Order: sequence, then structure tokens, then C-alpha cells
Amino acid sequence: MIRGGGTPVAPETVLAYGVLSALVSLLVAWRLSRLSDSELVAAEVAQWKAGVSLSAVIAVGGAITLWLDGGAWQDAAVYADPVLVLVACALIVPVPFRLLRSAGLELLEGAPPPAVQAEIAAAIGQVRARFGLPEPFVAATKLGARLYLEVVFVVDLGWQVAEEDAVRRAILDRLEPLRYDIWANVELTTDEDLAA
Repeated sequence: MIRGGGTPVAPETVLAYGVLSALVSLLVAWRLSRLSDSELVAAEVAQWKAGVSLSAVIAVGGAITLWLDGGAWQDAAVYADPVLVLVACALIVPVPFRLLRSAGLELLEGAPPPAVQAEIAAAIGQVRARFGLPEPFVAATKLGARLYLEVVFVVDLGWQVAEEDAVRRAILDRLEPLRYDIWANVELTTDEDLAA
């Protein structure tokens, strides 16, 4: 289209479409983000936010074309459509790559995000203080909405099963607000070789 000399467009229509589409996309993204904080919904919200950016670019392009139309730069107005397509592609292409990169890193590393790691450390710290426990061996992995957690405390002789259950329950209760499907293995052992 650019090499063919451009195409006449109705700038008012382009501007109105861009504004209306941006508002609808913004409303949908806002509403979806309020429904759930799952990663699937977050990916959908990211797509709608990309739609907001794309629609805003279309609206700006329509406004610029409207300004060009009838002025000294009127001949440039016919290139608005192909230029907007190129700009839209440049804006949209990075979104799926960002999502794929994030998902790939999660699959390869499996490490929870720093905020979740901080919550795990805080929960363990509170439980240690409450029960007088030593620093544990901790391993955590997050895959999607599932959080795998292994916490092993090396303790002196004398702990009962019910006390171990109380430690396990205290950690799970403290992590419950994270709203992950938590698979936790919390152990107390007197044998340090079993904890490593």
C-alpha cells in the first residue's frame, strides 16, 4: 500500500473507532483483573491492555490524519492506514513474546516470584519464632497456580507427631492468603543427613 501510493481513509471514522475500541479494551482489562489473579487471566488482561495501546495508536493516527487532511500535508494523509498497520504490528508483536518468555522461565527455573519467596520466608520466620525451631532447609517451586514447598527442620529428640502437625499447619495457614494450590511437605527430623 505504501509503495502503491497509499489509500484514502475517513479520518473521523478511524479516530472514533480508535477511541471507542480503547475504552472498551480498557474496561474489559480492568474488569478481568478484578475477577481473578490467575496467570491465565493475567495473560488475557495483557492482551486486552495491548489492545488499549493499539486502539490509542489508531485514535492518534486518526487525529493526525484529520489534521493533515485539507492542509499543506494533505498528500501524506493517504499513507495513514499502512503506517498505522506497521505501528500496530510493532506494538503487538512483543506482547506474546513477553508472555512466552515468562512462561518459559517458570518452566525452566520453577522458582516462585520474589514476592512469593518473601512471603514464604516470612511465614517460616514466624513459625520458627513461635515453636523455637532452627533455620530449616527450604525448597520451593511454582508451576502455574501450584506452589510446591519443602521445609525440613533438624530438631533435638522429643518432638511428637502432633507437634510436627502443628508446625505444618502453622506454615500452611500463614501461606493461605497467597491463594495458590500449596503442596507442602514440612518435616521435623533429628538426622541432619536426612534433611539435605
